[in-house]
Amino acid sequence: MKSPQVGKQLPRALTVEEVDELLEQPARRNTPEARRDKAMLELLYATGLRVTELVSLDVNDVALESDPVTVRCVGKGDKERVLTLPPTAVDELRQYIFHIRPKLVRNRREAALFVNRRGERLTRQGFWLILKNYAKEAGLDTAITPHTLRHTYATHMLAGGMPLRYVQDALGHASISTTQIYTHLTDQQKRKEYDKAHPRASA
Repeated sequence: MKSPQVGKQLPRALTVEEVDELLEQPARRNTPEARRDKAMLELLYATGLRVTELVSLDVNDVALESDPVTVRCVGKGDKERVLTLPPTAVDELRQYIFHIRPKLVRNRREAALFVNRRGERLTRQGFWLILKNYAKEAGLDTAITPHTLRHTYATHMLAGGMPLRYVQDALGHASISTTQIYTHLTDQQKRKEYDKAHPRASA
């Protein structure tokens, strides 16, 4: 007998309001680490990077002089992709790279874009703890992980009208079937909005 198929659990995406509240948390602290954290969170939400891709970035991977500004990352299977950055993420990265990172780095040869208090490359675990603390401060009532922001990026881009194929490229998915899970999320969101808006939806 075949085992019954278990439906794939859809990832939880944050609302725009929740994202705003989360990204606002580092701005309430006046420390070099908080400015670094703001740049990381803005970059993660702006690109949908995997956390491993985020902490693996080097300073030279950010093309601040290009128009538009881009970031180059290497994903699964050593596949490289170049992503365009929105103005908000660019502004935070400029401030971090030119004014904050020099205060944290102790070895001028350190290539890592994001470093910890010891001036060394930030780890996945280090970023996870940072995100967890900010999520708690933001009053988010769900278990937020770095992957949550990746899910949120994809959901918001599709809801905003970005074609599925473009989202696939941005996320670095080898197959579009992996990206299609987010269409279910946006369908669910549309249904919720319909139910709230239509006078007879709850009848």
